[in-house]
Amino acid sequence: MYLLQLRFAQAVFSHDTALFLHDIKTGYNPSRLTAEGVKVYTVKKELYSLGVVQLATPFGHTVTVYDPERTVCDIVRSRKSIEAQTFQDALKQYVRRRDKNLHRLTEYAKAFRVVKPISGGQKLGQMKGL
Repeated sequence: MYLLQLRFAQAVFSHDTALFLHDIKTGYNPSRLTAEGVKVYTVKKELYSLGVVQLATPFGHTVTVYDPERTVCDIVRSRKSIEAQTFQDALKQYVRRRDKNLHRLTEYAKAFRVVKPISGGQKLGQMKGL
């Protein structure tokens, strides 16, 4: 990840890699990502920097990654191409986090137009478990 970040400074780790870096357990083995090649996701320019943070890899290198709330929105947007178990585990782990930010999640969900899939039609603050 660190070498990839050095080569492509504008890259931001998202989806499965962001889940891994935020310690959101999904049963996904991130080493498969490098073995099979890097999957690239694109987004509108105005949404690119939304939720960008710096985080340390397990080897202590700082890389650019999306925050947990942005990551939840990303996997919801890509839910049809993500394994169902990974999707469900990620959402459950996010709900259990003490540091979750529901206000930020709501704002991101609006920006990415995924309010209904995230909330099931409920207000995010009223969701069971949140």
